[in-house]
Amino acid sequence: MNLAIIKYNAGNIQSVLTALERLGLTAEVTDNAEKIKSADKVIFPGVGEANSAMKSLQQSNLHTVIKDLTQPVLGICVGMQLLCNHSEENNTDCLGIVPVQVRKFTSHGLALQAPATTLQIVGEEQEARLKVPQVGWNTIYNLKTNLFKGIAPNSYIYNVHSFYAEDSQYTIASCNYGLEYAAAIKKDNFYGVQFHTEKSAEVGDKIIKNFLDL
Repeated sequence: MNLAIIKYNAGNIQSVLTALERLGLTAEVTDNAEKIKSADKVIFPGVGEANSAMKSLQQSNLHTVIKDLTQPVLGICVGMQLLCNHSEENNTDCLGIVPVQVRKFTSHGLALQAPATTLQIVGEEQEARLKVPQVGWNTIYNLKTNLFKGIAPNSYIYNVHSFYAEDSQYTIASCNYGLEYAAAIKKDNFYGVQFHTEKSAEVGDKIIKNFLDL
């Protein structure tokens, strides 16, 4: 399989390569437009800040290359967010492939919902607030498409993020962190996961394999 990983000024590329190695696969890390276009599958990773990441894509003209891809594409974390219309992270216009807005978690709005958790402070109850960014393990549910073939509902995945894609008709997996948001999205040949598949143990490896089997 000819597998390309998009090279730009954001990414978690070594971890993705390591995950592929666990599956017995290799990939070419490249910013060459023709190599990306000719790949069987494309992985679009991302760790970093949306605005600088978009500028990096624009400087190398990869923003137009990505939008024209017709093979399966998997965006991971910031890579997923860049597939969307707009991000509140530094007021960034993204690729506009999936018509979804990316919002910022606000800690004052993230009360633990289930089970109800309270803190007793000077005789008064206050809701325990969730920290931003969300760092650590959480569960995914409402799983759709073959990207999640063989994945049990409420499986654990690993997150590191302060921004989230709003729930929409393009949501193919949900997660709850004080509010329900899109843990994964899909439009046409473009897939995106907010969590880090490459750090999500066997569940993450299975999702990567499912993507490569699409």
